[in-house]
Parts: sequence; structure tokens; C-alpha cells
Amino acid sequence: MKIPAVASLALLATPLPLLAANGGGGLFAIDPGLSFWTIVIFLLVLFVLGKFAWRPMLGLMEEREAGIRRSIDEAREMRAESEKLLEEHRKQLAEARREAQELVAEGREVGERVRREAEANAREEAERILEGARREIERERDRALETIRTEAVDLALAAAAQLLDQKLDRERDRALIEGYLQQMEAEDEGARPAAEA
Repeated sequence: MKIPAVASLALLATPLPLLAANGGGGLFAIDPGLSFWTIVIFLLVLFVLGKFAWRPMLGLMEEREAGIRRSIDEAREMRAESEKLLEEHRKQLAEARREAQELVAEGREVGERVRREAEANAREEAERILEGARREIERERDRALETIRTEAVDLALAAAAQLLDQKLDRERDRALIEGYLQQMEAEDEGARPAAEA
């Protein structure tokens, strides 16, 4: 089936002057001898090309095709791996965001706890300072009262001495007046808790 088709092609490819060279016959006259040798040479060239040129060229083309297929397969594998890595990267990024949010929440919690502790410590310190100030005020009041009492005794003695125009025994008079003042103080302290209640 291939040979008649090849022969027909060879006949059509034969130049017109060769067909008309043997004297006559016209444009479509066929010289069987020339046609035979043309076909034989054509088949011989076709065989030689098939044996030595087409097979190596087909082999090279098949190698190239296999190389292209390998490249395509490698590209698919790389794409699948890159998609896998991208998905893994997305998961890591989501995990990092979650951890960052947890750290921020934990930081807020710690900050709030530290603030509450600082407030409690400040309240305790203020209470201690106030208590110390109250004690100090109480001591100062007691000292002032004692000073006033002593001065009052001295003034009373001086006034009494001038009134009586005589010198009294200072120690005995002082003891008498201090006893009187202590009695008044005790009465005053007894009245103070009742007024506070």
C-alpha cells in the first residue's frame, strides 16, 4: 500500500522534460524503464534514510519527549510539594497568630493581676502610714497635755502663792494638784467612750 503511493508521488515529482525526452508521447507519456529506476532509487534512498536517519531522529524525538514528560512530572511533583509546603506554612502562621493572641491575653491578665496587687499594696501602705500618723498624733497630744498640765500646775502654784503671799511646799502642792488633774482626766476619758458610741 505504501509503495504505489510512493511511486505515484515519485511520478508526479518527476520533471516534465524527463517524461518527454524519449521522443514523443507527449506530456503524459510514461517511460517504464526510467520510472522503474526512479522508483527503485527512491525506495533505496527511503530505506537508507529510514535505517540511518529516521530511527536516530525518532530516537532523539522519543528521548526529548521522555525528557519533557519527566520535566512535566517533576513540575507536577514540585507543584504538589509547594502546595503542601504552602498549606503547612498557612497552618504554622495560624498557629503563630493563635499563640500571639494567647500571649497578649496572658499579658493582659498578668498586667491586671499586677495592677490589683499594686493597689492592694498601696492601700496597705497607706493604712500603715495612717496608723503610724495616728499613733504619732496620739503621742504628740499626750505630750502636749502633759506639758499643759505641768504648766497649769506651775501657773496655779504661782497664782496661789501670790494670793496667799506665802511660799507653799512645792512638791506637796504639785502632788495634790496632779492628783486632782488625773481625777479629772479619768472622768473625761470615761465620758469620751460614751460620746463616741
